Amino acid sequence: MASRYSEVYAAWKSDPHGFWAEAAAAIDWFESPRRIFEPERGTYGHWFPDGVTNTCHNCLDRHVEAGRGEQAAFIYDSPVTGRIEKISYAALLADVKATAAVYRKLGVGKGDRVIIYMPMVPQAVIAMLAAARIGAVHSVVFGGFAASELAVRIDDCQAKLVVSASCGLEPGRTVAYKPLLDQAIAIASHKPAHCLIFQRDMLAAEMVPGRDIDFAEVLAAAKAEGEEVPCTPVLSTDPLYVLYTSGTTGQPKGVVRDNGGHMVALKWSMEHFFGVRPGEVFWAASDIGWVVGHSYIVYGPLINGNTSILFEGKPVGTPDPGTYWRIIAEHGVAVMFTAPTALRAIRKENPGAAYVAPYDLSRFRALYLAGERADPDTIRWAEQALGVPVIDHWWQTETGWPVAGNPMGLGLLPVKYGSPAVPLPGYQVEVVDDGGNPVAAGTLGNVVIRLPLPPGCLPTLWNADQRFQAAYLEEYSGYYKTADAGYVDEDGYIFIMARTDDIINVAGHRLSTGAMEEVCASHPDVAECAVIGIADPLKGQTPAGFLVINSNVSRETSEIEREVIGLVRERIGPVAAFRTAICVRRLPKTRSGKILRSTIQKIADRQPWKMPATIDDPAILDEIAEALRAKGIGI
Repeated sequence: MASRYSEVYAAWKSDPHGFWAEAAAAIDWFESPRRIFEPERGTYGHWFPDGVTNTCHNCLDRHVEAGRGEQAAFIYDSPVTGRIEKISYAALLADVKATAAVYRKLGVGKGDRVIIYMPMVPQAVIAMLAAARIGAVHSVVFGGFAASELAVRIDDCQAKLVVSASCGLEPGRTVAYKPLLDQAIAIASHKPAHCLIFQRDMLAAEMVPGRDIDFAEVLAAAKAEGEEVPCTPVLSTDPLYVLYTSGTTGQPKGVVRDNGGHMVALKWSMEHFFGVRPGEVFWAASDIGWVVGHSYIVYGPLINGNTSILFEGKPVGTPDPGTYWRIIAEHGVAVMFTAPTALRAIRKENPGAAYVAPYDLSRFRALYLAGERADPDTIRWAEQALGVPVIDHWWQTETGWPVAGNPMGLGLLPVKYGSPAVPLPGYQVEVVDDGGNPVAAGTLGNVVIRLPLPPGCLPTLWNADQRFQAAYLEEYSGYYKTADAGYVDEDGYIFIMARTDDIINVAGHRLSTGAMEEVCASHPDVAECAVIGIADPLKGQTPAGFLVINSNVSRETSEIEREVIGLVRERIGPVAAFRTAICVRRLPKTRSGKILRSTIQKIADRQPWKMPATIDDPAILDEIAEALRAKGIGI
């Protein structure tokens, strides 16, 4: 179909209030908003300020009332336990009502904060929706997060209740959550009144009398008593959740999400961006501890009346690199969303994509990628292996939904590899120099978004309006600072090249590490890579590339390193001064798949560094330090 993107984007630009008023009609309101946007309220304005609604009602009650009760809301697929469970909208609503009743009995009400520290199990989603039902504010903390980091979040949001589980499961190991929670509460100045603990079969947690309560027991009791709690009406602008950004040091940065604007944006994106119809199966292979899990495992699919996959596993090792394709075939997934790093892990183990062949992917329409820059080679590999569009898109924890992408629901535009395509309605994306002046098409600069941000984006940081202003709005007047570097080409396509921190200065030339990574990744033996800038007394900085090699490669690594150096010289030129390539077994990443480039850089430059709170495996940093020492770097 011909794309309607240009006309829809133009319609938003000519009448933004009319555009969002029409989009707002797609959700249920107890009191419909008469005012669409008030620029004088909040840090940059408020969307739908007089609207009254409830997110849980829009996720569950209205679908059950409309006859969708027997449809699966979630398919819980857990290769680490061998369990697959389908949970209908009606069954989920019953559990959420009962959990909301439990919350009420524990003194939790509208505006109170509930921390959810859970693995990828249905009880985590129930805990989120029960909070939304009564107007409480949830803050999901990634399961297994360090006790000290959890304590900081308990203190910052002053949580009245913590909902947790006895353990989480990683391939080959069980991670006990309860000792981490107990330690966090011991460290925290603020003490939550109660902890609801879901006891898993594989590990029982020791309970603290008077504080800890068995989740399953009280849920069963509330259901037996037939306790039901109606949805609490909340203002559109009331907070739904606080999500602390990963890698926070010192005082955490709590991204606030409102109720009304959030639902309007997610509903619009499910239909018009992802192109998913109610009743279809949608799978975001992420974790509820991250923004993708909030927006596109839980809220987006439920608001749109979809079946969402809740996956407790990994792209490889649970049990093999074919897990994703099994789930797509078995559950009839129409559209999937994952991180490029997951695809690179699959490709590393299975470069020939043999694990795709046994599965019927005939109902699968598209694969979306976000979270890390998607290198063109990985996209082409996936297109070839899967035979469907592979759509890169770009957004942030702060925005809550995509800023730019190729909108399948409006008709796909031509693909430009390396670009997440075009800005979506609501976002006027521009590129400026360090002085805030616009730069010419194709010129690398600071990517900014003209204010106001659209519905669904953060209105502020939790209890920190001034910090929000300083971090995002002050540097470029009239704009939101994304802290990403990139350019817009002559066709209006956006190219996100790196975080602004990852732009390196080589002898006065501002160079993008993303562009160098793209070249490194194009080498047939390279599964994934990271490029950083290392301090150099003559040039200021010089780049170094860290290469992870495909599993089936047995050549000398020194040969591959030489070839990659030659490729960068050939495609970017001698100006890049790219003379260091280092083959490593794996790259240090956060649990959400982001490569910890700044930590690698600090190790290389012998600067003080702190163990990142979100690191997946700390031992990898020792491996990186050893690889650097072998090259005479960081000694």
